[in-house]
Amino acid sequence: MREYLLTLCVTVAVTYLLTGPVRKFAIMAGAMPEIRARDVHREPTPRLGGIAMFGGLCAGLLVASHLPNLKPVFETSNEPRALLSGAGLIWLLGVLDDKWGVDALVKLGGQMIAAGVMVLQGLTILWLPVPGIGTVALTPMQGTLLTVALVVITINAVNFVDGLDGLASGMVCLAAAAFFLYAYRLWYGHNVEAAAPATLFAAVLVGMCLGFLPHNMHPARIFMGDSGSMLIGLVLAAGAISITGQVDPDLLGSFTGSEKATVQATVPVYIPLLLPLTIIAVPVADLLLAVVRRTWNGQSPFAADRGHLHHRLLEIGHSHSRAVLIMYFWSALIAFGTVAYSVNSEASGRILLAVVALSAVGLVLLLMPRFTPRAPRWAEHLVPPRYRRRGTPPVELPAAAKEQDRPEEREPVPAGLHGATAIGDRSRFRDVRRTGGRG
Repeated sequence: MREYLLTLCVTVAVTYLLTGPVRKFAIMAGAMPEIRARDVHREPTPRLGGIAMFGGLCAGLLVASHLPNLKPVFETSNEPRALLSGAGLIWLLGVLDDKWGVDALVKLGGQMIAAGVMVLQGLTILWLPVPGIGTVALTPMQGTLLTVALVVITINAVNFVDGLDGLASGMVCLAAAAFFLYAYRLWYGHNVEAAAPATLFAAVLVGMCLGFLPHNMHPARIFMGDSGSMLIGLVLAAGAISITGQVDPDLLGSFTGSEKATVQATVPVYIPLLLPLTIIAVPVADLLLAVVRRTWNGQSPFAADRGHLHHRLLEIGHSHSRAVLIMYFWSALIAFGTVAYSVNSEASGRILLAVVALSAVGLVLLLMPRFTPRAPRWAEHLVPPRYRRRGTPPVELPAAAKEQDRPEEREPVPAGLHGATAIGDRSRFRDVRRTGGRG
């Protein structure tokens, strides 16, 4: 675990430190597109944040390749090199799109090529565990098609949800954290060495998102752009492919004892079918709704609009930060709920009740867009001003300050000079009186 934490910290530090210079480079390069009708932000903001994220990915993999316990992952498996090859292609395509713009069909073709490159280097789905049937081996063609489809769907799901400050990076960070817990348990809990690459991918992905998130929170100073959203989508898909189609279900344990024990032992076999979908359930739902909505209206499925889930949250009255937190909540609930069930299936009833209770809380928050939480008075200095109570008593001024600012001794303000300007520089008022308002 310590080596994973070291890899994660290095990825966070490199991504965070690179984002500042990348922002300056993006401004100099002119990667600041004009405000579009569907955009939520009001000022042009530089993109190309994916450059810093790709730097964090390379740094994390480089450090992991020199650590004693993680070095065998690079020696016995070609998956890290496959990931780096596909990530490089998708990142380059995203950089071109952030700077000059790329046609939607060209981007789709590039995504398929990046997925094909990973398949050629061994990162592909070999078999599927099907409940009630067992392990079903796939032909090379079936494995390739399924792998490419999963990569393309995940990339576009993350890309579509990247519409608010900090939304995509935070949601993917939560999904990757849940995925890391599951993959780490498979590797060390069940002694499945084939789960090691997916565990490493998840740790690096968490670091990429955490390092970029401080620069991307509302109000964002830089956007990740397609170079970042497509990159983290591909890394997330690579981990899902590795643990779903590479781990042999027969290695997950020997089924001995009662029928109940057998059912509990087979839970880790079937969870990989659901986990890659549950960790991106919200982005995938947004993607499917967008495709149906645009096709129904006679538009291209890749045409941009303001009908995404985060746009609807803003329309019903939620603030920018509140909409992002609501999306975080649902993503974390689905992802960590699934992981909790896979870890302790005996407590499935209690886990289900907890998920239902939290879902009810989420629905209440969703239906109360005008409600703004307030911090207690003792903690008001620790939170932003919008969470402080409006009835806070004013600060008492010293006696000297009161004597100096008596109303009867204030210099009268000329008519027409009121508001914030009249409160500040009184010397300007004297100049106005002397010059009669000229110059």
